[in-house]
Amino acid sequence: MPKIKAEKKSRIHNEIAKQGIQFNKDFGQHILKNPLIITSMLDKAGLRPTDVALEIGPGTGNMTIKLLDRVKKVIACEIDTRLVAELQKRVQGTPYQSKLQIIVGDVLKTELPFFDICVANIPYQISSPLVFKLLLHRPFFRCAVLMFQKEFAQRLVAKPGDKLYCRLSINTQLLARVDMLMKVGKNNFRPPPKVESSVVRIEPRNPPPPINFVEWDGLTRIAFVRKNKTLSAAFKHSTTMAALEKNYRVHCSLHNKEIPEEFDIKQKVQEILLSAEADQMRARTMDCDDFMKLLHAFNSEGIHFA
Repeated sequence: MPKIKAEKKSRIHNEIAKQGIQFNKDFGQHILKNPLIITSMLDKAGLRPTDVALEIGPGTGNMTIKLLDRVKKVIACEIDTRLVAELQKRVQGTPYQSKLQIIVGDVLKTELPFFDICVANIPYQISSPLVFKLLLHRPFFRCAVLMFQKEFAQRLVAKPGDKLYCRLSINTQLLARVDMLMKVGKNNFRPPPKVESSVVRIEPRNPPPPINFVEWDGLTRIAFVRKNKTLSAAFKHSTTMAALEKNYRVHCSLHNKEIPEEFDIKQKVQEILLSAEADQMRARTMDCDDFMKLLHAFNSEGIHFA
């Protein structure tokens, strides 16, 4: 009988297996094991020796060790205390120990310190909230090179008219320049995820656009509920109208403006859409400039989305 080759495992994964540590899929633990992909991600991040780098979900430290080689300091945020212990053991007694700061906890609930750059293999279930946590972080970081689920990455970079263009696309592209860097097959991870992955580079726009992001998000939320419908149709939903009327009345009260007895919020909204020549526009084909003009048109008439 032909010999069956034993499955190759890295030394670190062997150590973890001996201790009975199973990767926790609830935390999205799919450890990136291919050193060539790790090196490529770090190369594309444009690291400098003076940088403070943030890594989210360092796992067993495969990327962390290579990061520590290239930057002044690494801040690693890890939710799993078992892997924190492994990472600490891996740098103990080495020159890396003093360069590594580990934050134990959920990154979404953690107040992040200053960092120049973020390089990470992101747990896929926190992708969307994490992107906006990073983009709204101050002071600004220079760029982030992040691994995401392939379809999520495609949504981030989608352009108006693309099938995957959505609220995530336009909200991200308002705040940052986003580029697709490379595709990564599922066999590059342990355990392999069920989906393919992609690496994306995100550079925050600095200075940011002069927009209240909460208002912007409120507008795009309404427009993209049914992105193929005209804005005229999208703005006829009763709950949307009720929220806008409430905001309008608060605005008028704060600015001592009288509201006519026959005031009709639906009519007001349709008049604004017509005057902005946006009533027949559809969210799926609108870019950031289109939404900026529309938000300005609503705000100048006292209609607010937050």
